[in-house]
Amino acid sequence: MSSLLAKHYSLYTLKNILSLHVLVDYFGSKKLHRISKRSTLTSTMFQATGAAPGTSGYVNITNLKGGKVGFGAEDNEGKLDATFVKSIKEIPYNISIALNSAEAEAPTAAPSQLNLTEIMSKQGCKAFADLLTASGADDKFNENMDAGLTVFCPTDSAVKSFMPKYKNLTASKKVSLLLYHGIPVFMSLQMLKTNNGVMNTLATDGANSYDFSVSNEDEVVSLDTTVVTTKVLGILKEEEPLIVFKINKVLMPKELFKQVVAKEANTPEADAPADSEPADAEDNTNGVQGLGGGRL
Repeated sequence: MSSLLAKHYSLYTLKNILSLHVLVDYFGSKKLHRISKRSTLTSTMFQATGAAPGTSGYVNITNLKGGKVGFGAEDNEGKLDATFVKSIKEIPYNISIALNSAEAEAPTAAPSQLNLTEIMSKQGCKAFADLLTASGADDKFNENMDAGLTVFCPTDSAVKSFMPKYKNLTASKKVSLLLYHGIPVFMSLQMLKTNNGVMNTLATDGANSYDFSVSNEDEVVSLDTTVVTTKVLGILKEEEPLIVFKINKVLMPKELFKQVVAKEANTPEADAPADSEPADAEDNTNGVQGLGGGRL
């Protein structure tokens, strides 16, 4: 494992490599040494979960000369990267744990190859994507992509109507607002529905909570910041560890805008910028450095 860790793969790639080592059929020591026709293909968790491109999640098991058993990824041009060393634990027909000579590598593209702003721009969220790029906040989103990232992207029309408020924010507050639209974990639609409650965001920083509440009614998922409530309209992209949702309003954190009180909920002043300086008034917050005031 030390040689594998030394390659500094992303968490996403490591998960795929490990899942390639879990076969979905039982192979004890005896069965491994008695492969029909000396070679067989078997599916792995990498293939069964749908994460593998094509048939790359299948493993080739071959009986070799000298009583050895070789293993290799199906699309590895016949190369057998590892050999069977010994059986560690066998519970016949339920589970078998074997020690191999080396790890096989899962042939999958790194998630960093996903272009977040391009994905959003092509599907009705270009205005928000442009704000991420212009502010430099896109770097923070990309840094979190390997470990898991959930993005809530407001529609172009929602961003357009919000721009007067956005332009009144300082550079650091603009970045905080944009980071507020990301959660540093992968949350599928089903996970959002079953994990209602408060969610931290990429903007969360110590005393500056920058959180919002997730709730659902029937099939509709809503995000409540106490300033505004927005609804999830659909999914732009879902490819673990990244998922991008489209929402109908810009999320406005209570740290930057006045909270809505019940009787004020329908008044024009309800979502006006806060009069007092919020806790993140300094320009360099949330780990974002060197953002000049002249940028969006």
